[in-house]
Amino acid sequence: MGTVHARSLEPLPVSGPDFGALGEEAELIEVEPEAKQEILENKNVVVQHVHFDGLERTKDDIIMYEICDVFKAKNLIDVMRKSHEAREKLLRLGIFRQVEVLIDTCQGDDALPNGLDVTFEVMELRRLTGSYNTMVGNNEGSMVLGLKLPNIFGRAEKVTFQFSYGTKETSYGLSFFKPQPGHFERNVSLNLYKVTGQFPWSSLRETDRGISTEINFPILKTNHALKWEGVWRELGCLARTASFSVREESGHSLKSSVSHAMVVDSRKSSILPRQGALLKINQELAGYTGGNVSFLKEDFEVQLNRPFLWDSVFSASLWGGMLVPIGDKPSSIADRFYLGGPTSVRGFNMYSIGPQSEGDYLGGEAYWAGGLHLYTPLPFRPGHGGFGDLFRTHFFLNAGNLCNLNYGEGPKAHLRKLAECIRWSYGAGIVLRLGNIARLELNYCIPMGVQSGDRICDGIQFGAGIRFL
Repeated sequence: MGTVHARSLEPLPVSGPDFGALGEEAELIEVEPEAKQEILENKNVVVQHVHFDGLERTKDDIIMYEICDVFKAKNLIDVMRKSHEAREKLLRLGIFRQVEVLIDTCQGDDALPNGLDVTFEVMELRRLTGSYNTMVGNNEGSMVLGLKLPNIFGRAEKVTFQFSYGTKETSYGLSFFKPQPGHFERNVSLNLYKVTGQFPWSSLRETDRGISTEINFPILKTNHALKWEGVWRELGCLARTASFSVREESGHSLKSSVSHAMVVDSRKSSILPRQGALLKINQELAGYTGGNVSFLKEDFEVQLNRPFLWDSVFSASLWGGMLVPIGDKPSSIADRFYLGGPTSVRGFNMYSIGPQSEGDYLGGEAYWAGGLHLYTPLPFRPGHGGFGDLFRTHFFLNAGNLCNLNYGEGPKAHLRKLAECIRWSYGAGIVLRLGNIARLELNYCIPMGVQSGDRICDGIQFGAGIRFL
């Protein structure tokens, strides 16, 4: 569940890195000293044969796509480099537990004086694997149990069943994932899921039952995702004290939508990047492929990171989005944007900015949020070079606004309304990086620009998640 799209329940991911380690680092060169010296003296070498030991159900064609560049190597250093790259590609397929590489001089009657044999020793994953893990969402945690059938047809296909039980969300889903041979980043996935979430800030409970199919592909330096989703949504009140506005939203709806996402990411880490930039743009059109929900939704995310003095990092981020209902029917509380909390505009309670009714927050059709951050090492550098490097001191300034718009008034009126009643906050705290998975923040926040109905957290605020403003 995203920081802003609180109502858009998401099934568990069907692609991405698998749970567990992929194996020990392999030694790339194991040759006799005399033979090695002889090869090094040759300026040019030829890779005559590539062997695979340990293949059982994996098809030859998908392997050839990943190791074909090894045959193009012209010298020993090039053979080493391309063999290592091929090893990384093989591990990325998610079908091998371990891959090791052995480079040796070519033997046999057809052996050339400068010929080399490259052998990949692989260990395939079992036909059925299970996993137990914990996931950290934005200010929520969950336990995940999974069953996986890797490499089910021999070409890196994957069937996954996952069950997740969390503090605010419970879900289970069945997924099928298939990459294009030779281009793992081009893949297709199909997902069946049921997700039940509780949203106490809106006194709302939502259950989604859906099916989706997604195509991922790169274009130059950008990554794109095309997705169709059909979902049956059931909304209900979480408490008897739910406001009349929330009760009006209760009931069933059917959403069928087509969406597109484009991502440009030059960061080496998404949790606490030291440099690089991120641009993410999403569009979603609902109603033209069926269902009784119709809207056009646009949102974006921009982040810039630059190294600063004394191993510090300066970061700036900007989010924004707009939801335009199509037809006479107003937008649903399940599709609107939400703002506020320790992962967005700090100093405010979770999603407690914007339109509300009797203490229940209803979300908005337009929003923006921006942040300026300075991350510095801990004072006096305790634990430098070890555990202490996981911590950073954090100084921040956040601002944002969320509201509904009258789309007959024009762009100038929209901008004027988004510029009114801006909430902002500033403060400082400590950030802990949990690998490249999530991060924790403990901040002292001072909220400003508080409007009637907003709920604030003036003082210490704790946040955990994977996406922060």
